[in-house]
Amino acid sequence: MIHRYSQLDWKLIGAVLALSVIGILLIMSAQYHATSTYEQNYYLRQSLWLVLALLAFAVVIHLPMRLFDAGTYLLYGIALVLLVAVLAFGSAKLSDARRFFSLGPINLAPSDVAKVALLLTLSRFFAYTKLPPNSKRRLALSAILTLIPAALILKQPDLGTSLVFFVMLFVLWFWSGLSTGYLFIICSPLLSLVAASHWIAWALYIMVLLVILFAVRPGLLLGIITVIMNIAFGAIMPLLWNRLADYQKLRILVFLDPGRDPRGAGYQIIQSKIAIGSGGLFGKGFLSGSQTRLDFTPERHTDFIFSVLGEEFGLWGCLLVLLLFSYVFYRAIRVAARCRSRFASNVVMGAIGIIMFQFLVNVGMTLGLMPVTGLALPFISYGGTALVLGWTLVGFIVAAEYHWQEY
Repeated sequence: MIHRYSQLDWKLIGAVLALSVIGILLIMSAQYHATSTYEQNYYLRQSLWLVLALLAFAVVIHLPMRLFDAGTYLLYGIALVLLVAVLAFGSAKLSDARRFFSLGPINLAPSDVAKVALLLTLSRFFAYTKLPPNSKRRLALSAILTLIPAALILKQPDLGTSLVFFVMLFVLWFWSGLSTGYLFIICSPLLSLVAASHWIAWALYIMVLLVILFAVRPGLLLGIITVIMNIAFGAIMPLLWNRLADYQKLRILVFLDPGRDPRGAGYQIIQSKIAIGSGGLFGKGFLSGSQTRLDFTPERHTDFIFSVLGEEFGLWGCLLVLLLFSYVFYRAIRVAARCRSRFASNVVMGAIGIIMFQFLVNVGMTLGLMPVTGLALPFISYGGTALVLGWTLVGFIVAAEYHWQEY
């Protein structure tokens, strides 16, 4: 329970509130010239969602962390039920993707509930397990807990969101004591798959892998299995490429070279770069972005809202947002390192892992440094349940900082 509000981390709260307000302004600008009143009023709905998000934040900081600790597995079960239900009864706006429940004016995305549920579940598991960090059983159990909701989200399908679950798992593996060497070994088959796009790169990668295995010394059996898995994944790379559909191959090629299909798959990245680059140092001004006004920038109120920021507020506006995010990350990591409760520390680190991953992917996507995945920019992109999720995670961080001395 919170007894003295003056002791809350108001600097962190203020930074996140500033990002949320900036998001509302950018949504207003992105849809200001829309043809329908409904789209023009997106910023009003986002404002209402911010009020609800602040209420969720207030609820979280007033509930004891022990309550979340005790109710973890119940919430995990509820999240799985919702993920199964949305596949059968969910609404679909894009092709056959079923990702949310339409409840009148509100769209509820079960994947956001599942993020919180898995965060608490993994945090509790790593806090209380007696198994050593490199235990095969510990790794397997935590991976299974992650794979179940991630597989259901992939079924929707939503690749970008499912990746958040695996990032959360890797962050908590590291934070709970698993060495970077073991993390590399776990990721190595996927790295081999990417490196196998050229035989010289793959040969160099295998040499690096052998050196790392020699340094980490995971054991003879695990070492042999790792080498076999890497060779197998590298060998099947040409087969996997040939089995991809033409449009899937095009997406990969366009990520490497957007000019290959400037009017099709590469259109989003090209227009996003044009918008950001045209903003220059100080931008074109609020409501004055030509790419936005003329409807060139795609999904400008959600996935590509950073492009609106770059065009209208220029380099300085982008730097301000980047600094605010960096400050939030710094404060949160400091809280995670300070907490005496392993459960609270894990929750904070997992929460900041979710926010940081989505931030890096979204900004990288708008700059052409990451493939287009559909991950929104936390606190800024339009989306009600995503905003409530973000403030719920901030609530965990603030509550953990307030009670950092408790075990």
